[in-house]
Amino acid sequence: MTDGARWKFDGVRVVRSCDVDPNTPQTPGMDRAAAITTATAGAQKLWAGTVTIQPDAKTGAHHHGDLESVIYVVRGRARMRWGERLEFTAEAGPGDFIFVPPYVPHQEINASPGDPLECVLVRSGQEPVVVNLEIPVTDPPETVRWIDDIHRS
Repeated sequence: MTDGARWKFDGVRVVRSCDVDPNTPQTPGMDRAAAITTATAGAQKLWAGTVTIQPDAKTGAHHHGDLESVIYVVRGRARMRWGERLEFTAEAGPGDFIFVPPYVPHQEINASPGDPLECVLVRSGQEPVVVNLEIPVTDPPETVRWIDDIHRS
């Protein structure tokens, strides 16, 4: 087989929106659907999918083990809470990215009372790790505005 013929089937994959798989580990309050997995696209190191949280809804506290997660907000307003007691909070809107390091207890909240929150989610591995947590919650949480070293001025 020539390289050109090989790339035809071992190259780029397109997973249509109608083909995402809702049969993923779930956290109460959100609907996840897998798009890029080993089964759908041959991915070995990444997992990607969609997340929808209904208006005024929130997930339970959870973490994803040793996986890193990136959330891209497509539509709506995301409020994240994180920490041992979910004592910190920050918000993100359309076009914003959220990074969740390994083992960080967190909760996603739809900050909009009238519109769904729709996001794209990418994780650093194929394992469907979702560890749901029963933890005490601090109210009110402390608002955190992260400014990286590049954008401090």
